[in-house]
Amino acid sequence: MSTVSKEWLAADLVDSLEEEAELDDDLPLSEVIGRMYRDMHPDTIDSRAYFQALLDLQSELIMLQDWVSYHKKKVVVLFEGRDSAGKGGVIKRITQRLNPRVVRVVALPAPSDRERTQWYFQRYVPHLPAGGEIVLFDRSWYNRAGVERVMGFASEDQVEQFFRDVPEFERMLVRSGITVVKYWFSITDEEQQMRFLMRIHDPMKQWKLSPMDLQSRVRWEDYTKAKEEMLDRTNIAEAPWYIVEGNDKRRARLNCIAHLLSQFPYEPVPHDDITLPERVFNPDYERAVLPPELYVPQKY
Repeated sequence: MSTVSKEWLAADLVDSLEEEAELDDDLPLSEVIGRMYRDMHPDTIDSRAYFQALLDLQSELIMLQDWVSYHKKKVVVLFEGRDSAGKGGVIKRITQRLNPRVVRVVALPAPSDRERTQWYFQRYVPHLPAGGEIVLFDRSWYNRAGVERVMGFASEDQVEQFFRDVPEFERMLVRSGITVVKYWFSITDEEQQMRFLMRIHDPMKQWKLSPMDLQSRVRWEDYTKAKEEMLDRTNIAEAPWYIVEGNDKRRARLNCIAHLLSQFPYEPVPHDDITLPERVFNPDYERAVLPPELYVPQKY
C-alpha cells in the first residue's frame, strides 16, 4: 500500500471518529447537568476505545448485511424500553454505515381512526421484510402491552387478547422464515430522570420530550408492572426477549450490537471484483459554464 493510500485511510478513520462524535448524544448543553451526568457514569468507556470498538462492530454489521442480502434472509429486530432508554441511539449506530435498501427503520406514529378499527397487527404487516432485508422496529406491536395499556388507550380485554395473539403471531413470522429478535432496554428510575432533565435543558433535544414521555415519569410503577407481565407472557422460545442494561449508553450500544451479530451464522459472501474504469475523454467536449446563482453560497 502506498504512503498516499495509508495517509488517506488514516484521515478517513479520523473522519469516521468525528462523524460518530457528531452523532453522540452524551454531550448535554448545560454544563451543570453535564457534570451531574458524568458523576453518575464515572466508569464509562474511553471515547477513543468506544469509537474503535464501534467501528469494528459496524464492519461486522456490513458483513451481516451482505450475508442477509446474498442468502435472501428475512430479519426483524424489535427495540422496546422506557422513554429515553437508548433505543434510538443504538438504532442510529446499527444503521449508520449500512445500505438503507437492505436495512430500514420503522417507527410508526399513533394509529389513525381507520387503523384503530383494523386487526391490531395489520398496520405492522406491510413493513415486514422481504428476502434480503432487515427491518428494525423502533417500538412495535408491543405498544399495546405498554403505553396503550398504561395510558388507557386499550381496554383490559384488548390487552388480554393481545397477550393471547402475539405468541402465535410471532410463531407465524418465524415459520414463514423471518428471524425475530426482541430487545428491551432497561434503565433505572434515577437514570431516566437525569436523561429527561438533560432533554429539558437542551434546546436541541427538547423535541424528544412528548406529553406521553412526561406522563411516563408519573406512571413509572404502572409501566414497571406492565413490562414485567409483558416479558413473562411473550417470552417464547421462537422469539425470546433479551434485556439490554442501558444506564451506560456506550456499553449498551456495543453490547446490543455484539449480541445481535451473535444471533446469525453470517460469513463472508462472494463479491464481484470492483475495478475503477478509465475516464473517457472527448477532445471535442467543453464543460459548460453555469450561472453563479445556481451554486450554494460558500458561507463556511
